[in-house]
This record gives sequence, structure tokens and C-alpha cells, in this order.
Amino acid sequence: MTTQRPSDPAVWDRLQEICAALPGTTHRPSHGEIAWFAGEGKKARSFASTWDHHHDDRNAVLFAAPPGAQEQFIGGDPLLYFRPPYVGGRGWVGAYLDVADVDWDLIELHLTDAHAWIAR
Repeated sequence: MTTQRPSDPAVWDRLQEICAALPGTTHRPSHGEIAWFAGEGKKARSFASTWDHHHDDRNAVLFAAPPGAQEQFIGGDPLLYFRPPYVGGRGWVGAYLDVADVDWDLIELHLTDAHAWIAR
């Protein structure tokens, strides 16, 4: 039996476009997902990742956030944001991208902030 993944290449292309515009950003596969890194060489740290085939059938982006932001986002809109397994314990936030009318300006803001938080 084949399980269909929810992959949407247009969503991943849009995320790549946003992240590639941030200074000093690279991307590579990490744990089966596309991940974006800030910094160079061994000092590069992940600031965002796709969420395509882990634990559910939803498309999302995971991003780094400063202390307290995770609770604020999830508390403000629990239908959009979630606490992802593994990295959620480090304050990362998940945002679903398979909702109607994705607010790409908001996603870009989150990714820009995540990049700045990790690149500091």
C-alpha cells in the first residue's frame, strides 16, 4: 500500500524563495526535510525546516523563535500554530501551510525573525 504524502512543490518553492533572500542562508536535507541554515560552515545553525511527512498529513514550516514566542503564537491562533515534536522543546514553532489563503507576508516575517534570532 502506498501512502500519498501531502507534498506541495509550490509551497516548498515559496519557502525557498523567502529563505534564499536572507543573508548567508544555505539549505540542505535534514532528517528527511528541507532545512535552512544561517551562518557558515560548521557554525551554521538551522532556523527553519519543512514539515511534510512527520506524524501527520499536514504541510507546515517549523521555525526558531525566542523564549516566550511559542506560547504567544499558539495561544493566539492554535489552528495555525503548533508545538512541533523534537524542536518544540527548544522553543520552535510550527505554522501550517495547507490552510486556505496562507498569509505569506506573515510567514516571511516569521522566517526573517527566525533567521535573525539564530544568526545573532
